[in-house]
Amino acid sequence: MAAEETKTGGRMLSVDVLRGFDMFWITGGTGFMLGVLRMLGDPVKGWIEPQMKHVDWEGFHFHDLIFPLFVFVVGMSVVFSLERILATDGRRGAYRRILRRFVIMYLLGVLYAGGVAPGDVRWMGVLQRLALCYLFAGLLFCHLGWRGMLGVAVGLLVGYWALLCFVPIPGRETVSFAPEENWANLLDAWWLPGRKNDGTWDPEGLLSTFPAVASALMGVLAALFLKSEKHPPLRKALLFMLVGAALVALGHLWGLQFPVIKKIWTSSYVLVAGGWSLVMLGMFYLVVDVWRIRWWTAPFMWIGVNPLTIYLLRNFLDFNKFADRFVGGNIALAVGKDWAYFLQMTVSVAFTFLVVWYLNRRKIYLRI
Repeated sequence: MAAEETKTGGRMLSVDVLRGFDMFWITGGTGFMLGVLRMLGDPVKGWIEPQMKHVDWEGFHFHDLIFPLFVFVVGMSVVFSLERILATDGRRGAYRRILRRFVIMYLLGVLYAGGVAPGDVRWMGVLQRLALCYLFAGLLFCHLGWRGMLGVAVGLLVGYWALLCFVPIPGRETVSFAPEENWANLLDAWWLPGRKNDGTWDPEGLLSTFPAVASALMGVLAALFLKSEKHPPLRKALLFMLVGAALVALGHLWGLQFPVIKKIWTSSYVLVAGGWSLVMLGMFYLVVDVWRIRWWTAPFMWIGVNPLTIYLLRNFLDFNKFADRFVGGNIALAVGKDWAYFLQMTVSVAFTFLVVWYLNRRKIYLRI
């Protein structure tokens, strides 16, 4: 079934929906699903509930895909936002756009993580990593073709693997991937100032940012392929899913020697998460832009075109406590603990959708 690619205001609809789907889990969706699972009970709860939480260290759950999927989509946004600027304003104009977005996103990340109180600044965090990935991916996009960016991504993953797998940290004769016994954690302890999220190191730390840039470059390459006119839409969707599945398998195979660990963003983790990102992009592109099945997409599109706004709002305004004003108190006591949690999470997510619906209706978007 042939179909034309659908864009909205210069944006790819399926990409906005995928971004919104990813942000849904960050902005209340995980709590809502845990509430649903409390209602369903075992055996469904026993199988799905672990997927709603990060693995403690080594391994991969659905929840471990959320952040790298957003890094992947940020990489895609590099292509959509910079191609036109490069064509009209050249590299100088693109540099201005890249640096402005980097600085604003990085500073918002510092504010989100606790602000600039002396001694309590978290210099590396989620938004800070997104900002750095955008910066490096954007600069590389301005200077390299797809082969060059692919080469850089492979080089980052191989170099990170070589360092962590073959260079023991001081005081050890063999390498280790355990917490605080690997180069990523050690360099944070030595050189990362301010507050770290995990004691002496940070899961969004210094060294692990380099393989995260490779995750963003995978998004850049995916966007270039998505915009290419060499293949029909259906073939693009299928190739995304096939290549993604191959990368997932290759990542788990690599993980036998270099474990899949999100908290230090191992190269095998990049392949597993990037592979699943490609699979999901292929699925969303197939359903939304090829088959045009869109009756379900509106709420995710509302989030997808305003992800930073709702992310920041839910940090500064506690939607869960606000929801408790409607379904807490005597209502919670009457229905019991599980139903109370489910109702609270449902109302919290409803507030999220209400906010992004209103912003979209009024055409209010936070652009940086």
